[in-house]
Amino acid sequence: MAPDAADHSPRPQTLLLMLLGDFVLDRDVCVFSGSVIETLARLGISEHASRSTLTRMAGRDLLRRQRHGRRMYFGLTARSTAILRDGRTRIWETGAVNDRWDGSWTLLCFSLPEAWQRQRHDLRAQLGWSGFGPLQGGLWIAPGEVPARDIVTSLGLEAHARVFRARADDLTDLAAMISDAYDLAEVAARYQGFLARWEAAPAAADPLAARLRLIAEWLGAIRRDPRLPVEHLPAGWPAVGAQKLFRELELAYADPARAAAAALLDLRPVEPAG
Repeated sequence: MAPDAADHSPRPQTLLLMLLGDFVLDRDVCVFSGSVIETLARLGISEHASRSTLTRMAGRDLLRRQRHGRRMYFGLTARSTAILRDGRTRIWETGAVNDRWDGSWTLLCFSLPEAWQRQRHDLRAQLGWSGFGPLQGGLWIAPGEVPARDIVTSLGLEAHARVFRARADDLTDLAAMISDAYDLAEVAARYQGFLARWEAAPAAADPLAARLRLIAEWLGAIRRDPRLPVEHLPAGWPAVGAQKLFRELELAYADPARAAAAALLDLRPVEPAG
């Protein structure tokens, strides 16, 4: 089984999204609720919690219902499809190690009225998710080319922000700047925790459950990583070893997990809305 780390156990919704991302995304199928309950039970989640999760996700436009006889099936919505595709890109394409940085930075400066506390919080949250760190005052930076305009436009703040692309002069100590703008200890701790939980993991008795938990925990580790250029990070940056371990374990679990899912999941084609 996967390592027992209760404090780091992904939520039922996260695990369900991992299941859907692996076996439903871009296949035009939906999955029987009983299959979901049985799969999540292998991860220690009760039937009540699984049913509650399905209901909440349907209410939040993350799942669509489809009935066949007396059975209820659940499929993806446009919203959950976008979330899962973003996660797939971060896990399988972007990765955790930025070893091909082109030397450029995206700079965003903003000035909001003092009373706009909610807007300021929402903007900072979106910037943090997109890899930005606060350099000073209302000036935030992120490595590479980041669609910062999309962030401020989505929040209706385009009149209060400016976006620049830049390269640092030789005078700039990039390692010191990165240390000032980002909490490197917090980012490193997530990877160190992942390594500690999975390096000594025994052989998986249930490869499907292990794979879902592995991917969910890996996404939790990388989702707030700004992917800073590795050449300007402290020596022995743990994301390097953590990514290597993740890929090795994911590959080891892949085929037996797919075989288990094929026997367990009741899938049906998505019916046209109407």
